[in-house]
Amino acid sequence: MTDAAELLSRTRELLAAHPPAATDRLDFLKARFDAGLAWVHYPEGLGGLGAPRSLQVVVDAELEAAGAPDNDSRRNGIGLGMAAPTILKYGTEEQKQRYLRPLWIGEEVWCQLFSEPGAGSDLAALGTRAVRDGDEWVVSGQKVWTSGAHNARWAILIARTDPNVPKHAGITYFICDMTDPGVDVRPLRQITGEAEFNEVFLTDVRIPDSRRLGEIGDGWRVAQTTLNNERVAIGGMRLPREGGMIGPVAKTWRERPGLRTHDLHQRLLKLWVESEVGRLTAERLRQQLVAGQPGPEGAGMKLAFARLNQEISGLEVELRGAEGLLYDDWTMRRPELVDFTGRDAGYRYLRAKGNSIEGGTSEVLLNIVAERVLGLPAEPRTDKDVAWKDLAR
Repeated sequence: MTDAAELLSRTRELLAAHPPAATDRLDFLKARFDAGLAWVHYPEGLGGLGAPRSLQVVVDAELEAAGAPDNDSRRNGIGLGMAAPTILKYGTEEQKQRYLRPLWIGEEVWCQLFSEPGAGSDLAALGTRAVRDGDEWVVSGQKVWTSGAHNARWAILIARTDPNVPKHAGITYFICDMTDPGVDVRPLRQITGEAEFNEVFLTDVRIPDSRRLGEIGDGWRVAQTTLNNERVAIGGMRLPREGGMIGPVAKTWRERPGLRTHDLHQRLLKLWVESEVGRLTAERLRQQLVAGQPGPEGAGMKLAFARLNQEISGLEVELRGAEGLLYDDWTMRRPELVDFTGRDAGYRYLRAKGNSIEGGTSEVLLNIVAERVLGLPAEPRTDKDVAWKDLAR
């Protein structure tokens, strides 16, 4: 088993062979991946060394201290947080070798083609069809709320391959090339003025069977790996104390005493404590991941993340008074990433409204926590045994 001392030694060898100041950024990242220091808990040959996940911090701290470049993980959050663990679990050896290295390096950005106009909260009701044609699948349908599709080379996609069985059973999971003919990405302008989301139209897109993940008809089970990792990635991210949304509010409070009131003080203290509790709980969740796959606990973390962001951003607008109503830029843009702390209070307030929708709505996550964490009785579902083609739509 690789230990901390060996990881530290390997990291220093990497730095000696590829000095960050004299090495091209991409060349350094490729060398890091090949040395097994990208995600140390992955298998050898796939960017890792089969080491405990908890030892990743040893590598990261040493590289950061040496001024080494990182892989700009925010730009490819879906690839790193969702596609990669799904490919690792269900992909063939050829798929792992083909996709994981350029994904981690950031050469190829990924997006997620799951939600549809008629299948958001009830994702298993999706209607995008994939019909077998020899060694290919012909896919047609519409996906929506696709973050980063305008920058993506690849997409993780679920489509219906058998309408004659219940909705959860007739789904298959694919990797879709976003540059293929028939893929049409259109912007969805948001309340912030940006178009970070998209709707994607698929018209007779041909996907080779070699880009299928998992067995035919087993896509729902494969998708659960993606969704569990998505919630952990959103709600369980590593932050320093006063990282995230609480940081700008606390900074304003300290620097501008004239804005303070007793009521705002009490609300800030409450949210500061809740943010710190959330940060420490996320640390515990990451430690649990060392022993296995993420479970439904990620749903609870994502719920707390959404609620806190919305309450904190609302407090910040109130704290700033009339100034908080200002907005820096309504220009229609197609951003590569979401930067909560790099914009003003008005942006944070508006963008946080999406936190309770993206990555699973808060209402759906409450059901998951109730049924899978607390063990409460499941809601009656009369459509579970009905063929998808017979469902009312």
